[in-house]
Amino acid sequence: MTFRLPDHWVWDSWLADDGENYHLFFLRASRALIDPHKRHFRASIGHAVSADLEQWTLLPDALAAGDSPGFDDLATWTGCTVQGPDGTWHLFYTGVSRAENGLQQRIGSAVSTDLITWTRSDMPVLEADPRWYEKLGEGTWVDEAWRDPFVFFDHDTQLWQMVITARSRFGDPDQRAVVGHAVSADLTTWSIRPPLSQPAGFGEMEVIQSRDIDGTPTLLFSCLPDRAPGIPFHTSSTGTWIAQGQSLLGPWDITGSSSFFVPGVYAAQLFQKRDGKWVVFGFQNSVDGRFVGEIANPAPLTQILAGESLFPRIPVTAM
Repeated sequence: MTFRLPDHWVWDSWLADDGENYHLFFLRASRALIDPHKRHFRASIGHAVSADLEQWTLLPDALAAGDSPGFDDLATWTGCTVQGPDGTWHLFYTGVSRAENGLQQRIGSAVSTDLITWTRSDMPVLEADPRWYEKLGEGTWVDEAWRDPFVFFDHDTQLWQMVITARSRFGDPDQRAVVGHAVSADLTTWSIRPPLSQPAGFGEMEVIQSRDIDGTPTLLFSCLPDRAPGIPFHTSSTGTWIAQGQSLLGPWDITGSSSFFVPGVYAAQLFQKRDGKWVVFGFQNSVDGRFVGEIANPAPLTQILAGESLFPRIPVTAM
């Protein structure tokens, strides 16, 4: 069954595993807004738990917009949740503020001992470094891309690595998407690094993940067809792309990346279950031109790569 809230749209999501339950974190906004485009600047981070990735229990929200003035006093957006070596959970997330009308994105974090109650951390807020990354107003893009942090521990470097949705200062303004990068030894103090990729035809690369899939370093990201003028899209593409690499830090064959055929699903994520099997999940973006706003069941990665359609059409009822 899909994860659907009767009074809220849900969209970008990510998972954490505490060994007993799977924790789903997701963006949510009230359906009372009527216009789904308004949801972005009303978003908070919701939370639900499940023992099997199928039946979910809704919990109180993990995080909502912060107090003003603050980098996240308008809305909180997509991120990831990881556990540090001392057992503390870290929720890295994107924040947008009223000061820039939500157009400048920054990254912060919150911490928890139980995955339920979250407190904003002492981590300095991360911003795009103008030495390498496009800033607000410098290109033709409507906003400053610095969002969707994905954090993992890299055994080769013995450092925590963060890959970020970002845009280069250089190149065709419509095709500047790159894999942003930051590193940390302790999950609190981060150093911004140059991008891990070069512009490769995409205007944006959203919800980036770098995963080791059965020994193959793999990059997963999302980009809608109209945001990638340099890429010859398949007519079936809904905007989810996968590329192989030489390591978890690249380089990846982004220009040779393949699109998933997952009808209507966007912001797809890869997740490894406790049995070792990989699944893909994401939210139902639109059906027949109407925004759906619910999260589809995780589906086996092997079947998606084989080209099978795993996400059936979901009926949309009038609100």
